Amino acid sequence: MIGAVVLASVFAAVSFSTLAADTKPVPYPLTTCIISGEKLGGDMGDPIVFVYQDKAKGINQEVKFCCPMCKPKFLKDPDKYMKVITDAEAKAAKN
Repeated sequence: MIGAVVLASVFAAVSFSTLAADTKPVPYPLTTCIISGEKLGGDMGDPIVFVYQDKAKGINQEVKFCCPMCKPKFLKDPDKYMKVITDAEAKAAKN
């Protein structure tokens, strides 16, 4: 009986991970870097694309940065920057 419970737990964990991996992230709604405000694809080259996930909050969001230095700044306070992104998404949905 204990083996069945362990097996069921492993199966549930694998299934959940597979579902999360199959979910496409929400596209980034801005044309500028969330940190610097610089236009993406400008002087800094191609944007750095990152998928921010917070399973507890149900977040699976694509984020774009102008350079690699912006990602750690985002990760120090992701809630602050996610609010800017969700506000931009809401504004785009109204238009």
